Amino acid sequence: MKIPEIIPVTDLRQDAAAVLKKLKDSAGPLVVTQRGRAIAVIQSIDAYEKSERERELLRLLAIGEKEIAAGAGHTLASVLKEADDVLKGGGREG
Repeated sequence: MKIPEIIPVTDLRQDAAAVLKKLKDSAGPLVVTQRGRAIAVIQSIDAYEKSERERELLRLLAIGEKEIAAGAGHTLASVLKEADDVLKGGGREG
């Protein structure tokens, strides 16, 4: 895992536009510090949305493992289609 870039809150206050541009141009999050301690993590909306899609996929995989353990389940084709839908920004309700 790559170590995120760290910026002091004073840099954020002094030039928020430059910090946001840096954030938009980078794939990773920025850790904001105050008095040497991490207080927040900010990331671009693209990175956030990707992270949420990945989290949803992991949630669906965990549900699938529970279904398999219970003797229930779905065909491989339907699982792959649903995973593809989630990664493309779709998903299922529930």
